Amino acid sequence: MASTAALQILEQLYAIARTRLREQVVVDGKVKGSKLQAVQVQAHGLAYFATELEACRQLQAWAANTGDTTGLADIYTTDFLASLRGSIDLGTGETVTLEDMGLTEGDRAVLNSSEIHTQIQRHSPTEGYLNLATHLRDQGMPTDGLAAGPDGDDTLTEIRKQFARFTDDKVIPIAQEVHQKDVLIPMDILEQMTELGVFGLTIPEQYDGLGMDKVAMCVVTEELSRGYIGVGSLGTRTEIAAELILGGGTDAQKSHWLPKLANGEILPTAVFTEPNIGSDLAHLGTRAVKQPDGAYQITGQKTWITHAVRADLMTVLARTNPGDDGYGGLSMFLAEKTRKNGHPGEPEFVDTGLTGTEIKVLGYRGMKEYELSFDGFTVKENGLLGGEEGQGFKQLMRTFESARIQTAARGVGVAQAALDDALLYSGERIQFGRPIFDFPRVAHKIGRMVARIQAARQLSYHAARRKDAGHRSDLEAGMAKLLATRAAWEAADANVQIHGGNGFAEEYLASRLLVDSRVLSIFEGANEIQAHVVARRLLE
Repeated sequence: MASTAALQILEQLYAIARTRLREQVVVDGKVKGSKLQAVQVQAHGLAYFATELEACRQLQAWAANTGDTTGLADIYTTDFLASLRGSIDLGTGETVTLEDMGLTEGDRAVLNSSEIHTQIQRHSPTEGYLNLATHLRDQGMPTDGLAAGPDGDDTLTEIRKQFARFTDDKVIPIAQEVHQKDVLIPMDILEQMTELGVFGLTIPEQYDGLGMDKVAMCVVTEELSRGYIGVGSLGTRTEIAAELILGGGTDAQKSHWLPKLANGEILPTAVFTEPNIGSDLAHLGTRAVKQPDGAYQITGQKTWITHAVRADLMTVLARTNPGDDGYGGLSMFLAEKTRKNGHPGEPEFVDTGLTGTEIKVLGYRGMKEYELSFDGFTVKENGLLGGEEGQGFKQLMRTFESARIQTAARGVGVAQAALDDALLYSGERIQFGRPIFDFPRVAHKIGRMVARIQAARQLSYHAARRKDAGHRSDLEAGMAKLLATRAAWEAADANVQIHGGNGFAEEYLASRLLVDSRVLSIFEGANEIQAHVVARRLLE
């Protein structure tokens, strides 16, 4: 059976699952929130079904475009098709069956057809993953496909090479020390990133940026994150701040802040989350009160604020209308603060009305996390983004697509680092007289990592292309985040297992990659929230 036929069967099953769920949650043509919550597990199953299906589509397109001979796309598609006979993986040991999602025995009968058995025999995932591992060892990772086909761009290949060199030469040598000593990423790394144009990568040229697209952002983020997730994440804060200002700022705010962000003169941080609030942004309690001189004073608590000490600019979401306890009462502020470099013995926060306490974390340490307390902290009159109150949530929503695409790229980078480490160790580690790579269970893990990473990579590029084309891409960005963050965790976990006891030792890279990968499914919208957003979009 051809792969196109396999995709058709997946499409058929997905369409049935979507129809059955819509019957339960759609009222008068609209998804009813309470009904969607009641079938949350099934709805999230639909989100992951759609995500894997889109990954299969993108892999098939990639294989056709590049002339891939590894069979990776067919192996991945077949593995997903076969897995549906059991259940859909929701992550962290949770599953949901097609039966739970409303598919009858008759609906599911196609999964036991002779065509499916032929497909599994022809593109056996077990044999396929072993072959992918051997291909990786002997010929390297399959191409990313960016320079292939009629729309290929050698520029992106050159960008990858440039940042791969920087990562190998500058980032990887400092990553373990930053993690183990729990210190900030050295400033000279940030300075070199500025010279390479990282902070101005997607900022328009008229504001001193490079004006590149989101696919380029993915490539750069992948390579930097391959070296260290903290370095790969440094550009995220600038990406968020720049998108906020580009999408909602006044002309004066754009002219003032964007060149400074692009040139690395200003380091921003995002100040949105509050204790006990998390993703429920509509109910933020931090207050911003306008003063007679036009300035605002902010009072409240914020948490999980990354790189707060070094930041010069805080993008702060606060409530300006106490009479509106929903989204309409929120406004976004461009709040200046004093940068400190975290030197021992020096105060970390020196501005009046602002204090902070570090949150100790398992991984993702190089920028440090803080809980911030605002007590009459002053924001200048021109600090209200767009100059209009009540627009904060709408302004923030515009940034989610890019932030989640970049998070997916970070996931791909961390997963690639785990794969590289697993391949190296399995070739060097001798047991019973031969490298452990020769044992099928080790090679099988490595081959599966290759397939999962390539799927996440292609799905991330798909989301980025949608964004670059000016299309609404929250669905594609959400899918990319779901798949790539899972790929990162699975790859990091498999790498630890391949290392055995050494993988549990702090001195080995494997242990750091594990704790670094774990945060990816939590920030920029926890994957449960993300799956819910994806499900709602699918059911609309």
